[in-house]
Amino acid sequence: MKLLLIEDEPSVISLIQRSLTASGHEISIAMDGESGLRMALQHTFDIILLDLMIPVINGMEVCRKIRQTDTGTPILMLTALSTTENIVSGLDAGADDYMTKPFKLAELEARIRTLTRRGKDQEKESQSDTLKIGDLVLDRITKTVTRGSSPIDLTATEFRLLEFFLSNQNKVLNRMEILENVWDINFNLGTNVVDVYINYLRKKIDKDHRTKLIHTIFGMGYVMRQVYEDPK
Repeated sequence: MKLLLIEDEPSVISLIQRSLTASGHEISIAMDGESGLRMALQHTFDIILLDLMIPVINGMEVCRKIRQTDTGTPILMLTALSTTENIVSGLDAGADDYMTKPFKLAELEARIRTLTRRGKDQEKESQSDTLKIGDLVLDRITKTVTRGSSPIDLTATEFRLLEFFLSNQNKVLNRMEILENVWDINFNLGTNVVDVYINYLRKKIDKDHRTKLIHTIFGMGYVMRQVYEDPK
């Protein structure tokens, strides 16, 4: 695979380059956000490894700018910042997954395989182009969501989360299932990023609607189903 590594720490670059090259990957390197963004927009890569703290243009802004024109290439964010707020910010910017430093090279390679496999699986998917429940409709082709006649503006992460819920209607999903399928994060059960994003999604799709779609099953997880709430 062709990978773009946007990272400014020589020791990290050397370590990742040696490991991934030995695994048969072709690695291109950019040591600042400006050159990394230019390379990402001018060339085609199978995956982008993006450090958050890089000079000239920070990784968060690079990610946002890439996503303005490229919604398909997986972006794996690498950073020493591991708070829920930083994870949410990175995912909101358009990252597909998030790894905190220091990390094991074996885990990095596993994440890369998972992200690229997920992308290929989505390309081959023979499922319907649209998913719906009640008056909520998600279009996989145009990447749009509407409820009734009103469009709903979602971030890339919110869209994937809603798509996962719609693909598993009436099934109770625990946090680990959601982390593994929406973000491929399977190492930190303590993170509350799932709860944060479900609250975001609820505000966008359920607010001002009497029929609620996302529900908490206490002690178990979340479920998507239609439940009418009487206003009285």
